[in-house]
Amino acid sequence: MNNPQKRAVVFAYHNVGVRCLKVLLAGGVDVALVVTHQDSATENIWFESVQSLCETEGIPFVTPDDAKSPELLERVKAARPDLMFSFYYRHMLPQAILDVAPAYNMHGSLLPAYRGRAPTNWAVLHGALETGASLHEMTVKPDAGAIVAQQAVPILPDDTAFEVFGKVTVAAELALYNVLPQLLAGTAPRTPNDLTRGGYFGGRKPEDGRIDWSQPASQVYNLHRAVAPPYPGAFTDVGPRRYVIERARPYRGDIQALGLPPGLAVVDNAILGVCGDGRAIAIHSLLADGLRISPAELKAQLSAE
Repeated sequence: MNNPQKRAVVFAYHNVGVRCLKVLLAGGVDVALVVTHQDSATENIWFESVQSLCETEGIPFVTPDDAKSPELLERVKAARPDLMFSFYYRHMLPQAILDVAPAYNMHGSLLPAYRGRAPTNWAVLHGALETGASLHEMTVKPDAGAIVAQQAVPILPDDTAFEVFGKVTVAAELALYNVLPQLLAGTAPRTPNDLTRGGYFGGRKPEDGRIDWSQPASQVYNLHRAVAPPYPGAFTDVGPRRYVIERARPYRGDIQALGLPPGLAVVDNAILGVCGDGRAIAIHSLLADGLRISPAELKAQLSAE
């Protein structure tokens, strides 16, 4: 990547932030400032730390609470960037910051599909067969700017969102690596982002993992895959207890003749989730109030209700 050195301000967080920041450093970009987040004590932090990378590499960084603060705008301007990048930074950037220099965002889908929040989880929930990463020009409207680079990855039938996110992280790294020389030279391609296609999705809350057993087994299984740990998990409440599915697969056997109602059941010392279409998912690991539970223990608890 032999180009005149460019200065960049980078807004980054999560694994995608770490990997894409490393691509910029490998490409000879002078990263003048990184804007990231403080890791939250209330969140399950299973991903790499942008702050730790900055400390290791000696890169100046800030962790503002408000991306719209005048102090942040002045700090970004003072860095005199030629380019700006946003890699899984969680706050929307205001127009005043976007006006400082050409800005590019890495989004975890094949735009224009799955615009908005939690794109990997939504893709798995909807049974998508592929997803990927898209580098696009930033506008105030999220995920709407022209597409500069894309990299697709497959979603296999039993992939969880966590597994797919690992692929998307690699896709983001590849997409940026391949287009970076053109970006630095000012010759990167621009493909219009057709907002009449795809759709916009909002953030997901733990409550969105509640299972509706009246749904077909394929939908319940996709919900499990979309929110399986380290995400909060698909759950169901029976009496005072909350049961969270840790690991599951589609059940290949025939349960129609058993006439079981939708919900949790124990059949032949195996835990099943019986669904509204008469099919089931086989639950290989189930948590009850946070602790793994055996089929025998579940059977006893269900009998007591």
